[in-house]
Amino acid sequence: MQVKRFFAPDMRQAMKFVRDELGADAVIMGNRKVAGGIELTACLDYPTTPSAAAAPAQPSPALTSELQKTQSRIAQARAELLLRSAEEKAANRQMTDKRIEPVLPSEPVNFAQALKQRLAEPVAAPAADSQSMAQVKAELSGLRELLEVQLGSMAWNRVSQQSPLQARLCKRLLQMGLPAEMARTLLSRVAREKDPRKAWRMVLAHLAHAVKTPLKEPLQEPGLIALVGPAGMGKTTTLAKLAARYVLQYGAHSLALVSLDSYRIGAQEQLRTLGRILGVPVTAADPSQPLQHVLRQYADKRTVLIDTAGMPKSAPGLREQLTALESLRGKVRNYLVLGATSQAAVMQTAWQNYQSCGLNGLILSRVDEAATLGEALSLAITRKLPVAYVADGPRIPEDISVPTAAQLVSRAVHLQLPDEPAEETLQGMFAGLDKGEGWPQAV
Repeated sequence: MQVKRFFAPDMRQAMKFVRDELGADAVIMGNRKVAGGIELTACLDYPTTPSAAAAPAQPSPALTSELQKTQSRIAQARAELLLRSAEEKAANRQMTDKRIEPVLPSEPVNFAQALKQRLAEPVAAPAADSQSMAQVKAELSGLRELLEVQLGSMAWNRVSQQSPLQARLCKRLLQMGLPAEMARTLLSRVAREKDPRKAWRMVLAHLAHAVKTPLKEPLQEPGLIALVGPAGMGKTTTLAKLAARYVLQYGAHSLALVSLDSYRIGAQEQLRTLGRILGVPVTAADPSQPLQHVLRQYADKRTVLIDTAGMPKSAPGLREQLTALESLRGKVRNYLVLGATSQAAVMQTAWQNYQSCGLNGLILSRVDEAATLGEALSLAITRKLPVAYVADGPRIPEDISVPTAAQLVSRAVHLQLPDEPAEETLQGMFAGLDKGEGWPQAV
């Protein structure tokens, strides 16, 4: 029997070390938190041979037995917690009953001293109990993490063997940058399909159906158009492309530009230079004045494009800017400008910061620099934002276009990552399958 100890910063990394060193048949004998991470003790009943290492991963009886033991430990710990909680409640009720019971002392009593003694009695026990409960919770958290890692590994191995087509499609969707939840939803639509090519086409068709684009180009409808979003997403460059595109279609006489960006050096001068080139009037709005006063001078214009400043959520100017746009709700159409190179968390944070002003759509910039497009499509789908424009280069106004859903999906497929997702990512995606969630199967 081989017995080894493994040290790692977290449980997933430790499990990876165990699998790499001892194989999938290794049994976890114990785990505990140490300084700097996790210590795992694992054993193997027989040495790993090359033929066994090459064999496909199978859920071993030893691993199943260990999981059952872990589950029984969790159940036992939960029962102890419930019992301790019931005892504490009973003790508290008993103390409450004693406190409200009238007592007639037969001799003088030092009430101050008696009160101190009474208050000191129930304090020691809860302190010990809280420390014990914290220790139990920490052990349960470690056992739960270990159990999730092992269940995820078993579930992914089972899916790979029983539904290889679903597993291959899942990898391709993750390579496109789509999140695991959306990938599972799309695959559930094609669970009955057996032909790989047809199944892939159906998955892409469902994805394209979920992506929304506007029925009409925003510039075709007159009114106020504001570009909002974090700093560095290309709002001013996108506004310049839209202004040039508008002038080519409708002329410069019916267009005006307004800048709310009084924070970034050179932002207003950049718009003034663009206005001189296009022959379009440009106004820099004073943050202290209502935006309606600035827009009155352009009441005769068909379209007014408004540039805003990108600021962090904690900046006071962002609140003033959003308040100004909220005062025009119903009169202005706000479009969130996001770089396709941004992380999914950055996109979600931007949506949360600007949703209060009312968003009419999404403009994707820097698509030519993006490694994947799935993160942006996921935000557009989950937040129900139509993708109004796609900017994919520095040229004005050539590098901006109105996309269709099919074009966006095709671009996402073209940009998918060449490497397959890591095993840890796939195992984390399938960790909930043995807890009743299930994987879509053909009926």
